[in-house]
Formats: sequence, C-alpha cells, structure tokens
Amino acid sequence: MQVVSISSLKGGVGKTSVTLGLASAALSAGIPTLVIDLDPHADATTGLAVRASDVLDIGHLIKGSRKAELAANVVPSGWLSAHKHDGGPLPVLDVAMGSAFSGIYDRPDLGRRDLRRLATVLARADRDGSAPYQLVLIDCPPSLNGLTRMAWTASSRVLLVAEPGLFSVAGTQRTLRAIELFRTEFAPALTAAGIVANRVRSGSNEHTYRLSEMKTLFGDLLLSPTIPEQANWQQIQGAAHPIHQWPGESAKSASALFDNLLDSVLNQSATRSRLYRG
Repeated sequence: MQVVSISSLKGGVGKTSVTLGLASAALSAGIPTLVIDLDPHADATTGLAVRASDVLDIGHLIKGSRKAELAANVVPSGWLSAHKHDGGPLPVLDVAMGSAFSGIYDRPDLGRRDLRRLATVLARADRDGSAPYQLVLIDCPPSLNGLTRMAWTASSRVLLVAEPGLFSVAGTQRTLRAIELFRTEFAPALTAAGIVANRVRSGSNEHTYRLSEMKTLFGDLLLSPTIPEQANWQQIQGAAHPIHQWPGESAKSASALFDNLLDSVLNQSATRSRLYRG
C-alpha cells in the first residue's frame, strides 16, 4: 500500500485538483484507491461526489485512532456510477470524508503522539486486511500545521504541487526544507515523490521563465508532464465528475497527462528520492 500526501504550503495552486486528477487516473487504471480528505474544507470529498453519510469522517476517525475501523467508515466515490467498465466488478475508489472537525488537530504544537494518529488508523486497517488498497492519496491542508505533519507521518512520499510563479516556487523550496527537517526528526523513510507544475499557461512568459527556474532548482524532482491550465476544469469539478469520463478533446488530453503523472508517482526509481537542500 503506497501512501502519498499531496501537499503545498501555499493555497490556490490546485492541490485538490491534482488529487482528483490522480484519483481519476487510478480509477481508470483499476487501481484500488483510498482518498483521505484531510483538509477541513473537504473540497476533495465534494469533488468525489460523496453524499452525506452516517459514517465517521476522518476527523472523528483520527480522534479515536486506537479503535478506529477504517473499512466501516469509508464511502464509495460517486464517480463509480460514471465509470465505464466491462460488466465485471467495479474498481475500488473509496473516500475517508473530510470535515471541519479535523481542524481541531491543525495546530502548530501537535505532539509526537498526535502526529501518529492517522498512521495508526491506516496500520490497523492494514493489519486486519480490511483495507484492500494499493494506493492512498491524502489531500492535505495548505499549511505546515498539525494535519499536514500528521499526513506526512503516515506517508511514504510527499507529492508537492506548485504553480510556475514567484511565490509558489519560493513556497516549494520552503516545503522541501520542511520535509527534510521533518524526516530527520519524525519520519526517516519519508521522501519527496516529486513536484507537479500545475496550471501552466503556455503563452505566459512568466510561466516559461519560472518553469526554467524550477528545472534548475529542483532537477529530477520536477515531474513530467506539467499540467496546463484547463479551461473547463471548474465545470468538471462543479459537476463532481472524473476527468477521464468528461467529453471533449481537452479533457481527453488532460486525462492522458494525469495517467502519465500517476505512473511517474508510482513507478519512480529510488534514485529520485533525494530532497532539495537549498
């Protein structure tokens, strides 16, 4: 079970959009996947077409982590109804629902015991065989407070999302330094899965310049492909629909990019686990 945190310390760069794109690619590929919506805004939960349910949200699961039953409290994504399949069993795309309640842990002073709450929930499910997932995607809040650090503690990799802009590039540098420090103190197995350049505008001189800067700064950590700005992305998300099932050539092209990105995240070699130490 590969556990990947999707993170950015700067809001508004499309972190949740990348999470949803990867989830759509995993669904299309038939990879059993769990999306954990750790952002108190719960946008990933909405985007995955999850209806209100009487199961425990992720905030309450991590509060009672020692007795939490993950399998009994995940909800199938509403995307499954739109998924094209050959009549066999549907692939697995489950959601641990986000809620504002998880915000009680989004503090800068979270202790080591609390940082392990999400890891404990996942470990319990893994031990009893109730979590049939090959991939877990954790949508983190855009901060370095307790919830993001809790996600990093539970993860083997962190995927960073950045726009090719000055403040986002600087924020990515800070995030990589934060991962290095966090790994040293709390999670020695944690590595960077790479950096996704998102919302790239091909006609923008500023974006062209910043992409070149990112290649210089981050080297192999900058993943290919980059994700261009998608004109109808808000419409797709507003419909709570997987991009792989959205009509039109632009959605088809974007789906192929997320397929390649998912492959990069899952199949990168160990030599790409180095971190930037700028």
